[in-house]
Amino acid sequence: MTRVLGRHPVGMILAAPYAVYIAIVFAYPFGFAVWMSFHDYFFAAPGAIVDHPFVGLDNYRAVVTDPAVRQAFRNIVVFLVINVPLTTALALVLAVALNRVVHARAFLRVAFYVPYVTASVAVVGVWLFLFNSDGLVNQVLGPLAPDPSWLVNESLAMPVIAIFVTWKQLGFFILLYLAALQNVPKELYESAAVDGASAWNRFWSVTVPAVRPATALVVIVALITGANLFTEPYLLTGGGGPNGASASPVLVMYQRGIQQGEPDFAAAIGVLLIIGVLVVAYVNRRLIERD
Repeated sequence: MTRVLGRHPVGMILAAPYAVYIAIVFAYPFGFAVWMSFHDYFFAAPGAIVDHPFVGLDNYRAVVTDPAVRQAFRNIVVFLVINVPLTTALALVLAVALNRVVHARAFLRVAFYVPYVTASVAVVGVWLFLFNSDGLVNQVLGPLAPDPSWLVNESLAMPVIAIFVTWKQLGFFILLYLAALQNVPKELYESAAVDGASAWNRFWSVTVPAVRPATALVVIVALITGANLFTEPYLLTGGGGPNGASASPVLVMYQRGIQQGEPDFAAAIGVLLIIGVLVVAYVNRRLIERD
């Protein structure tokens, strides 16, 4: 029994249901997607037996040479370059500010968290009202408003989506930082204050290093969620417009795999996306957590 379940059999038994869940919900679909990406796979009628011949790297060649896919990956790079640093910086600054608030602390924390738990469909209408051609933002800017407007402008559509996602998900990352700030010893701030450190120096020399593990987690989670961007461009720009300027790899996967019936092509996009996210997340973790 010890050989099978290890030194702590109770822990293994309790973890078994979650391991089964991971295997069924994540491991099997991912393995099937990898298999699909190396075969000529297509949807068939239920019960039909069809051949799916092995095609090697043909699907991957089609993916890397497809202009729409290359543009989608460029779009997601633009999104992540804006979203991840902005999310990390704002979440940390706001968490530090909320941690020092004495009155209405609970109200403010809930206020920041509400957009995160609100369905995107419910808040997209507000952003469409703000950023459409006759929206409130353009009325405030007047002659300074961009033409064409924000969400139909090829240069501005993805940055606007990045800002929207940052605003919507900020509450979750603030909570992560608030939890990390509770573990920072107050003696460190007191010692820094005695040594004459300013508020900025205490923040940069005490707070930032102390919450570095939380920062690594925030960056990795923001990268993963950003790479899986789908709902926001689908709703805000009508499916990746204008001219694919806001299309994401996951959106292209949906369009090619479901709408156009090319699941093998979509699977190849998914595998490349996962590899790219893993590499970037690993590099970021090494850079953030290094001594």
